[in-house]
Amino acid sequence: MRRIKTAVIGASGYSGIELLRILLRHPGAELTALTSRQSAGRTLEKVFPRFRACGPEAKLAFIQPDLDAVAATGAEAAFLALPHGVASEFAIGLLERGLRVIDLSADFRLKSPAMYQEFYDHPHPAPQLLEESVYGLPEIHGAAISTARLVASPGCYPTSILLPLLPLLRAGVIDPASICVFSMSGVSGAGRKESIPLLFCECNESLRPYSVPKHRHLSEIEQELATAAGQPVVITFTPHLVPVTAGMLTTIYATPLPGREEVDLDAIYQEAYGAQPFVRLLGRGGLPDTRDVVKTNFCDIGWAGDARTGRLVLMSAVDNLWKGAASQAVQSFNLMFQIPESTGLQSI
Repeated sequence: MRRIKTAVIGASGYSGIELLRILLRHPGAELTALTSRQSAGRTLEKVFPRFRACGPEAKLAFIQPDLDAVAATGAEAAFLALPHGVASEFAIGLLERGLRVIDLSADFRLKSPAMYQEFYDHPHPAPQLLEESVYGLPEIHGAAISTARLVASPGCYPTSILLPLLPLLRAGVIDPASICVFSMSGVSGAGRKESIPLLFCECNESLRPYSVPKHRHLSEIEQELATAAGQPVVITFTPHLVPVTAGMLTTIYATPLPGREEVDLDAIYQEAYGAQPFVRLLGRGGLPDTRDVVKTNFCDIGWAGDARTGRLVLMSAVDNLWKGAASQAVQSFNLMFQIPESTGLQSI
């Protein structure tokens, strides 16, 4: 297998660390550039001793995020593990230098510059690239990802919400106006930063909602739901922080459209995901558990019908740093470079 020379820009955050964990053992990837302003000049094994036994790439030194220096390493692909609003300037320069880019930030997930400004509080820095970017949900947009120059990898909440909902909206099973979502995320989803609300003593033995009623991820969630439904979709979404390091559990409530109450959801999900390697269908009555997906690229989906209320209850579990970030980005990388989709992502 040919190894693709690969750069990770912003390799010191939680998503960046998980990217490194996956790429270091990926037979189709060769790390040639790692950037970090704080760690420039130090080797990977010095910054992250856990990678000491990972071969010669553990000796690779971090460099400043200089685009010419990254391109000079021969990198063909670059993962951007950077904050929103910062990633776009690197994407522009790397694309100009001939690299293919997988962005883990939100900078290219939205098609509307106005929507981006509404949810991220500043004008979009590269609106000319929004039409070209491909929303990186491989189970839905795999064909487009395979030929893309720029992939916008989804956020963790959108991944856990969209995968259960999109097949049902496409099939016209549920009323889009009835969707209500309750999600819980591990603390690592907030990023690797100093913040009093994220300190151990603040999070331990505690459970709390946040970003109510308008979390930033609502913008991409509603964009993708609207595409599937063929009409605007507005949902209620309440995220919660739970005292675990990683893992995300989502519960979705929706009402079937008249005449669609008896539709076989198992058949719809099987048609949508039966051939997909990283969606595990638990079926009616199946209850996802975060401990079954942590450190994996799986999304587990179960569902139930509530005869008392006439609603459907859809449930999913993902690892917010893996399927919700790093491993999903590598799944797109595999598709982009015609590498078997599961390569480097097999885990149990």
